[in-house]
Amino acid sequence: MTDQDQSRVKPVNISQEMRTSFLDYAMSVIVSRALPDVRDGLKPVHRRILYAMNELGMTSDKAYKKSARIVGEVIGKYHPHGDSAVYESMVRMAQDFSYRYELVDGHGNFGSIDGDSAAAMRYTEARMSKISMEMVRDIKKDTIDYQDNYDGAEQEPVVLPARFPNLLVNGASGIAVGMATNIPPHQLGEVIDGVLALSRNPEISISELMEVIPGPDFPTAGLILGREGIRKAYHTGRGSIILRAKVEIEQHANGKETILVTELPYQVNKAKLIERIAELVRDKKIEGITDLRDESDRNGMRIVIEVRRDMNANVLLNNLYKHTALQTSFGINLLALVNGRPKVLNLKECLVHYLDHQKVVIRRRTQYELNKAEARAHILEGLRIALDHLDEVINLIRNSRTTDIARTGLMETFGLSHEQAQAILDMRLQRLTGLERDKIENEYQELLARIAELRAILADDEKVLEIIREELGEVKDKYNDERRTEITVGFDMIEDEDLIPRENIVITITHNGYVKRMPIDTYKSQNRGGRGIQGMGTNENDFVEHLFTTNTHHNVLFFTNKGKVYKLKGYEIPELGRTAKGIPIINLIQIEKEEYITTVFPIEDFVEDNYLIFMTRKGITKRSSLSAFSHIRKGGLFAINVKEEDELMSVRLTDGNDEVIVGTKKGLSVRFKETDVRAMGRTATGVKGITLSQDDEVVGMGIIEEDEEVLIVTEKGYGKRTPIDEYRIQTRGGKGIKTCNITEKNGDMIALRTVKENEDLMIITTSGVIIRTAVSGISRLGRNTMGVKLIRIDEGDGVATVARILNDEDELDLEESKDEEITIETDKETGIDTEKDNEEN
Repeated sequence: MTDQDQSRVKPVNISQEMRTSFLDYAMSVIVSRALPDVRDGLKPVHRRILYAMNELGMTSDKAYKKSARIVGEVIGKYHPHGDSAVYESMVRMAQDFSYRYELVDGHGNFGSIDGDSAAAMRYTEARMSKISMEMVRDIKKDTIDYQDNYDGAEQEPVVLPARFPNLLVNGASGIAVGMATNIPPHQLGEVIDGVLALSRNPEISISELMEVIPGPDFPTAGLILGREGIRKAYHTGRGSIILRAKVEIEQHANGKETILVTELPYQVNKAKLIERIAELVRDKKIEGITDLRDESDRNGMRIVIEVRRDMNANVLLNNLYKHTALQTSFGINLLALVNGRPKVLNLKECLVHYLDHQKVVIRRRTQYELNKAEARAHILEGLRIALDHLDEVINLIRNSRTTDIARTGLMETFGLSHEQAQAILDMRLQRLTGLERDKIENEYQELLARIAELRAILADDEKVLEIIREELGEVKDKYNDERRTEITVGFDMIEDEDLIPRENIVITITHNGYVKRMPIDTYKSQNRGGRGIQGMGTNENDFVEHLFTTNTHHNVLFFTNKGKVYKLKGYEIPELGRTAKGIPIINLIQIEKEEYITTVFPIEDFVEDNYLIFMTRKGITKRSSLSAFSHIRKGGLFAINVKEEDELMSVRLTDGNDEVIVGTKKGLSVRFKETDVRAMGRTATGVKGITLSQDDEVVGMGIIEEDEEVLIVTEKGYGKRTPIDEYRIQTRGGKGIKTCNITEKNGDMIALRTVKENEDLMIITTSGVIIRTAVSGISRLGRNTMGVKLIRIDEGDGVATVARILNDEDELDLEESKDEEITIETDKETGIDTEKDNEEN
């Protein structure tokens, strides 16, 4: 090696060189490729695509242009990477199942939710979407900074003006070196409301922001189970949420059931999901599926799973949630670039940085418009001087040999600037007319007012915020839509009870096991005998079987026909609309095959001095201490030992010294003291409560309280009130006395319950019609009568259940609210729905 060669050799430490080179590479990936900017929510490639399309004039009001033309412009001027990377990014911006609000309006094959790739860029066309125009709005008004492109030949924006909070609205995902971001999309109106709330109250808490931004909103809709993951992500920047497909179970007349999937979790490939289900069936890991079809079309998604006749569709569905992408988790990581550095942000910080960016945009735009207005006013001031000295100006110009001499003469004679003098020289003769002179004066006065307004904006931060609020409101009015993803409480989700509001609710459960909760004021009081309002959508094989009022923080006990008891909190039951069917109860509690809910019982606390009294269909009764049920496992507990030919049909809460009244389908009843039944353990069978004839069965049991009467409702809508004094106290186990005259006109007895005058009665038919009427409006009649008509029943319909509700809803105080419970049973042979029990807790 020569001395010259040795002089070119630079010794380096290989370890130090590797460290330096890798860090440079890592920072390049982090800053220039993988992470979005907190201000506009865009990675460099997305920002360059939108900027290039805007510069090419491919706006939403222009014709589509070939995608290859856009990609060529981007990689030639701004993004020195592969064309496929740019095209794939642009394709995703045009997919309605990837972006909540698409930033590119694609024309042609841009892929599908089945994982099909887009057509080649030479075949597809694109332009900016309407909402993406808001991303570049005011970009020509010096609102943002520019930087050199990769070769210094062009300028590109550092950030876009982004007139809506795109970071949260469309989200972002990306893997850098040593870090990754995964920001879910949100509903536009909710995020804008969050920015508006922050602008009005800079000290607003994250919990308060969550009142207007409840959680992510995915383009593919679906369900989010639980709010704890959302809450953690919004407070810390990191969290995990569970996504579930939207599923319906159709029941057919032949007894078969069909599972319909209409919405999928975000980023789930439909074709791979169906393939996975088929694989599980083939490997016999899931049994009970007889057919699997994809009936999706342009009208929406529809995956059909036919269930074998002897299989419970809800059990099958739970297995599908466990083994397939019908249920997935989404790890939220709110990582974005803040001042060029990656930072994990909470919800408020995301909104604060966006609001700060908008303040800069509005201030720079205002300064730009002020500079233009002042420059124009300066010119108009020169023209006004010229018009005031018109003859002198004309003589000066006419006597000047050159333009430069004329310009200099104007500047010296009238004290004009170079720009003003040039404007006078450029003025056309038509501007000398009287009308044109008035236009110049009017324009000048308008400019003075505009300049004063712009200066006032720059001098007042509140005016800047008011402009931001107004313009965000315009974007919301123009592009807002309905929330797609429903947020519901998952059974296995751990919730912070202190953050859940205490409120009174109505809970309903249908015969086929669909449960939901609603606000207490869902229903309005009506007069007796009315037609009622449609309470919920039911089919011919389903009807409301349980309805009661309680509180979100109270316990709800579920007793089954097999004598088992399960427990949920009120808030763990999903809140749905009045006409919604609900979700399968089997998704909330782990009941077994051929087991179904017969009694639902809300309580506040497991008080030791209180008792539960049980009644079976065959008239067997048992009494147990309430404290014995304070620790109910997830899989439930046995509450009573029920014989094979019998089943549990009613459970009531007592104070240990109450009186019990029991009614039967054939109109008989018996009243006895609860102390006639000794206290027994959880697994005891019990003793005889009433002796029944061969074709009779128990339909209702009530606890007698002061000032109460016995209410009777029959199958065909007849009812009455009877004073409790007409029912003498008997010994338990007797045949009882007549409480209702049963005829063909009024039908079998459906319900027996104890009521007070200040309560309302809610009657629900098997077709789902609900009427609410005051108890005081029901006739008071003797025991041996058939009653009066309470509700008009259509042919083929019948009363399914009866609930009592306090007449004045204001009395339902959060601390002293009364829990009310209703249970219905359907005769397996006659199909007659008979109510089981009701009482205040």
